[in-house]
This record gives sequence, C-alpha cells and structure tokens, in this order.
Amino acid sequence: MNIGILKEEVSVERRVALSPAGVEVLTAAGHNVFVLHQEGTRAIYRDEDYQIAGATISYSPEEIINRSDVVMKVSPPTEPEITMLGEGQTFLSALHLAVSRRGILEMLLSKKVTAIAYELIENQKGDLAVLQVMSEIAGQLAIQVGGHYLQARQGGRGTLLGSVPGIPPASVVILGAGTVGRTAARVALGVGANVTVLDRDLTRLRELEHLFQWKISTSMATSYHISRAVRFADVVIGAVLLKGEKAPHLITEAMVKEMKPGSVIIDASIDQGGCVETSRPTTIDDPVFVLHGVIHYCVPNMPAVVARTATIGLTNALLPYVQEVGENGIVNALIWNPGLSKGVCTFAGYCTNDAIARVFDFKVKSLSSLLAASEKS
Repeated sequence: MNIGILKEEVSVERRVALSPAGVEVLTAAGHNVFVLHQEGTRAIYRDEDYQIAGATISYSPEEIINRSDVVMKVSPPTEPEITMLGEGQTFLSALHLAVSRRGILEMLLSKKVTAIAYELIENQKGDLAVLQVMSEIAGQLAIQVGGHYLQARQGGRGTLLGSVPGIPPASVVILGAGTVGRTAARVALGVGANVTVLDRDLTRLRELEHLFQWKISTSMATSYHISRAVRFADVVIGAVLLKGEKAPHLITEAMVKEMKPGSVIIDASIDQGGCVETSRPTTIDDPVFVLHGVIHYCVPNMPAVVARTATIGLTNALLPYVQEVGENGIVNALIWNPGLSKGVCTFAGYCTNDAIARVFDFKVKSLSSLLAASEKS
C-alpha cells in the first residue's frame, strides 16, 4: 500500500504523523511511504532520517496525495488539501468536525473519501487510543504552563505553585476527571499545589480520590460548585470532553469576572470549542490573552509545544491501525476493528458519525451497511 505523510500547513503545528521509526516498520512490511520534504524538521527529524527508514521524499503535496492510497497528517485538512483528494482514498488526521465549518464536511463528502478522525479512534477497552496519548501530554503541560504564567513577569499573581514553610501553596482547580484532568492532578500534586477536581461522574471522582490517596479535594461539577471553586483558584484547567461533540461552556463569563486578578485559565478543551465562555483559540506563537484580569491560555494543539515527544506518542498510538489498513485494506480493517471504525466520519459520500450529523443537520448512514455494500461489490 502507498502511504503519504503531508507537511502541516499550519505554521505552529510542529508534530509529524509518523516518526522515522514508524516509517521503518511500514516499509519493512513492503509498503511505500512518501514524506514531504522537510516535514520532520520541527520535530528534529531530517529528510535523511526518513530516507534511511525507507521513505521516499516528495516535494509537493500534490505528488504525495496523487501517489497515496492513505494520506496522513496531524492537523485538520485545509480546503486545498481536500480539493486534491480523490474518491476511494483514506484520509487520517485530527478532524474536530463538530467545531469546524460546514463546508469542510461537505467537501469531504463530495470527494467520497474515507475520513478518519484521530480523536475518535478507540482501542479494545473503549478508550480514545490516539487522543489519550495527546491528553497525557497536555495534562502535564497544563501545570507547566500554569506555573509559568503565574509568574509576576508574565502578568500573573506572582504565586508559586508549590508551598514553602509558612506559605500556603497555589490552588489548582481542574474541571474534568478524564485523562487530561487526571494527569494534571498528578503533576500538580507533585509540585505541591492544592488540587481540586470537579466532574459530573461520581465514580470517576471516587477513583481519583483512591488513586491519589485522598490528597486532593473533589466536588460534583454543578454550576454552584464550579463558581465557588474558580473564584478562589490561582490556576483553572478546563479538561471537559464529550466524544466528537462541542464542549459545553461550564465556566461562564460571570464566573471569570469573579476570579482573582492575575490568575490563569488553561482551556484544554479549546480544540472542541472550549469549556470556558471567555475562551477563544490562540496559537503557540501567541498563546495568551487577558480578559477581566485573568490570563487565558487556549492553544488547541498544546502537545505541539513538545513536538518530538508528541510525534513519538502519535506514532505509538497510530501505527497498529495503519499497519492493519495496510495489511487488510481499508474495508476489511474497518470491519474487523470496531475501534478504528469508530473514528470514521465520512465514507463513500455519506456522513457516518451521529454527533457530527446532528451539528450540521446531515442525514447519517450506518457505516456497517456501507461496509457490507462495499464488500459485496
């Protein structure tokens, strides 16, 4: 099978869909891998590294797409990239269609490509296999970012996250007890912060209390409790995730107005629309803005800050699925691997994801029925 890795058009996206180690596994299995010239430089991978791994270096996205059965990248596709795709091709990337423009979905449908979203792929346990790795990285980064912007020279409160004798630690409030929230809580505890986690799932909160030996505080994520928690917080981390759907605004602008001056909000849900009403997407090059005296960090692709680590993590998570597609073809891979099929958003000109179809008022068609028809033909 021919597999192409596109260069990221977004200037601040530094991750690569596959590392040279992943490429080597695919080429050793007899697949052809095409990598766009200097695609890996922002993750400190040279063209020579990919060539040694068996890849062919290409010099235009058109060449990559025209020669590939499977096209991969990290960030969502641009309109010019979709225009170059052809019927029957498979496209894998982060898609985030629920917060995208209707025209992007319409283009994918008109091209009749199989569009698979990284953020929806599941493993055998039902976990979001690819997103989980990125969430673990984002959770760690959130505490580093919070500590950085609390510094007085960054406009923050001049507060240390941890404690020193006679001085209480900073208060870190985490909204969401999923992978981002759990990882952020672990790191925050490690530096000595006072940690509170809010979630609507009591079972998750109970698991966290056991995991951290009752060293954190937990609360149900009602409007009342969220309002009280963020009012006294030094760092608030929004880590709310609804699979494939837009995140709800659980922290309102009124709540933000009540926060302490120089406190920090890190909205890790911003790639799904954000869970803070005052959030808007920022970039790695210009990551923060101040509103109501509160510093907002709203970078949708936080793991790209540590591009090499994130690229290796992506490769570890994605490679088994790409191997399966390469060995069995896309139709058989989707039939035999329900977790991979959960990531499919468009197939043969139809929208196959219920949540996305609801957002844009599209008719949804069962992927299983489409696969059965493809198998017969």
